[in-house]
Amino acid sequence: MSGANLATAQQILTRLGFPKQQCNDRSGWVLLVLLGLKPGDPWASASNEMLPTRPIMDRIRDDWGKDYKPNTRETIRRQSLHQFIDAGLVDYNVDDPQRAVNSSKSNYRINQIALKLIKEWDQPGNEERVKQYLDARPGLLKRYNGEREMNRLPVTLPGGNKITLSPGGQNILIKAMVDDFCPRFTPGGEVIYIGDADGSDDHFDEEYLARLGVRIDKHGKIPDLVVYQKDKNWLFLMEAASSHGPVDGKRYDELSHLFSKSKAGLVYVSCFPDRSVMRKYLADLAWETEAWCADTPDHLIHLNGDRFLGPHNGPADKT
Repeated sequence: MSGANLATAQQILTRLGFPKQQCNDRSGWVLLVLLGLKPGDPWASASNEMLPTRPIMDRIRDDWGKDYKPNTRETIRRQSLHQFIDAGLVDYNVDDPQRAVNSSKSNYRINQIALKLIKEWDQPGNEERVKQYLDARPGLLKRYNGEREMNRLPVTLPGGNKITLSPGGQNILIKAMVDDFCPRFTPGGEVIYIGDADGSDDHFDEEYLARLGVRIDKHGKIPDLVVYQKDKNWLFLMEAASSHGPVDGKRYDELSHLFSKSKAGLVYVSCFPDRSVMRKYLADLAWETEAWCADTPDHLIHLNGDRFLGPHNGPADKT
C-alpha cells in the first residue's frame, strides 16, 4: 500500500468519473492539498480543512514542489475547483454560503462523504465502496444544488424574464440596479448584459448588442450591467462599485473605445450601495458620467457636461 502521491490522486479522480482535463497534474495536486496530504502520508490521515485558493497554491508549492504563478489562480479555480464543486467532491463556502464570490475568504473543502471514501482508498473492498459512492452521488448532487439554488438572488429583468445571481458581494448591488435604477431612469429598457460575480451564469444578448453595432466578448471588460433604452436610443453602461470599479477616467476611456461603434448614444453610470461608499471614489469619477446610490434610488448625481442624463458625443447625442 502506497502513501499519498500524485499518480494515485489522478487515479481517484479518474475512478470518480472526472474527464481527462480534470485528471491532470494540476487537479491531482489540488486534490492532495485539499485532503491535507503531503508526499507519502497515509490516505487514512486525509482531512478536509477549508482552504481559499491562494493557500491551496502555496501548499502545492511548499508540500509538492510545484510553483504555480499568481496568474494561474483563475485557471485553478475555474478548471479544477469549479468542476470539483459541480461533481459534489468539494463543498464551497460551507461556513458562509452568502459570502461574496470574489471574497478573499472564499474557501473549498472536501465533501465529508467523499473524504470517508478516500480515507479508505487503499483498503480492501474499495471497488464496492466506489460503486456505492457513484450510485448515491446523483441524489447528493440534487440536494446540494438545491441548497445552492436557495441561496441565489432572484432578479426580474425589465421585460419580465427571471434570472438568479450568485449570493453576496456586488451582486446585491447589481440586483438593486435592475430592481430600482432601471424602472426610474431607463423605463422600458432592455437588459442586454448582466454579469454574475462568479461568471457562471451571465445574461448576455450578443445578437441585440450586435444590432446596435457592437461586438464584444463577454469575458472582456464589459460593464456589470448594459441596458438599452430604445425610445431614446441610449445605451447605459453601468458599473457596480461596491468595492471597486466606478467609471473613473481610465474606465471611461476603456468603455468609450470598447463601444466606439455603437449606433446608440452612450450613458456612463457608476452605481454605489450608499453615499459613504461613493465618497471614497468621488474625486476619481469621470466627468460627463452619472453616479447613483442604491440607498437613495430616486436621485442621480450628474458630473458636469452639457445635459443631465444622456450621451454627450455619440450618434444619438440629441436633446
